[in-house]
Amino acid sequence: MSQLDPDAWRAQARRWLATVLEPARAPESSQDADLAVFHNLPEEEERLLLERCRAYQRARFDAGYQALTLPADKGGAGLTAAHAVAFAQEESAFDVPPSTELISVTVRLVGMAVSLFGTAEQLRDYARPLLRTDLLACQLFSEPGAGSDLAALRTRARKEGGGDWAIDGQKVWTSGAQFADYGLLLARTDPDVVKQAGITAFLVPMDAPGVEVRPIRQMSGGASFNEVFLSGVRIPDRLRIGRPGHGWEVATTTLAFERTASGSGNRRKGGTFSDVLALARSLGRTGDPLVRQRLADLYVRAALRAATVDRVARTSAAGGRPGPEASLTKLMASDLLSRTGQVAAELMGARISADTGEPGTFAWTQHLLGAPATGWPEAPIRSSAT
Repeated sequence: MSQLDPDAWRAQARRWLATVLEPARAPESSQDADLAVFHNLPEEEERLLLERCRAYQRARFDAGYQALTLPADKGGAGLTAAHAVAFAQEESAFDVPPSTELISVTVRLVGMAVSLFGTAEQLRDYARPLLRTDLLACQLFSEPGAGSDLAALRTRARKEGGGDWAIDGQKVWTSGAQFADYGLLLARTDPDVVKQAGITAFLVPMDAPGVEVRPIRQMSGGASFNEVFLSGVRIPDRLRIGRPGHGWEVATTTLAFERTASGSGNRRKGGTFSDVLALARSLGRTGDPLVRQRLADLYVRAALRAATVDRVARTSAAGGRPGPEASLTKLMASDLLSRTGQVAAELMGARISADTGEPGTFAWTQHLLGAPATGWPEAPIRSSAT
């Protein structure tokens, strides 16, 4: 896709979107809004949702609108972050199939990482199918003792005869592992060097012998995350991503994508300031000075996050490398979701925890119970690298 004038490119994207999606419909009332952070669906319904998402992602890939900022020689469109922001803005006007964490991880994280660090064969066999969602992949980074300090991971990979690797260890907080074809895994391959220098990245088939996925039950009732146990899992060297000992570079690059994606993604997740304001109005509480103060605080935080997201996009569009503000967007997004639920709970009082049958009550309960999980340690806040 050629780099058109930004306005012309935006109009072109809008026309394409109109050929594959219906215009977005606003809920008939604030009580009809989708406020859940995680959707606790039966497995069959989740599979159907995944297929809806994949159909749209494949159409987007085939039209040249997937991986917009990835270099063209790596399978992307070679455009700027400003183009990605413009596409997200145009996309928000349409009824996009609700994306899942697994789709986001596959396209925005694993697919991008394999595209940047993979061999020519890996780009052909894995990167393109991942970006198109023909294959789905989860992220096997965090461990029970290595979340915020990812470099402390203990999962081991040993080189064995014939060039295969044998992997043993445990991963945790893995979104969508039960549906994934592959997992992008970090393992320690050299325990005798500085922690970051002894890590290697691999693509692990999730159906390989020795891989066990166990769901983690959440407060909201669902199981969006999993523990993954690896016991003597053997994989060929051709599934190694990057050089041995260079897994930390793969990890930090992937996490940079994650911080930007989770902090600035267009996909709605949970209730927003507008939903809380509508709730306060429906309860006749907007005249209460304490309520107005809480609403004002929430509004300011939402505006600050939006401004920070815009700053990251403008820095990337100008060819710069975003600093800590890229990480802050994720932290701000998680904090904002939690505060949104807290303000809603204060407004509703005991009704937030009781099934009263009132419209919107259960939806806000789902938001409140799901919001804490958005701060999961998939992207480390600190690391031994700094």
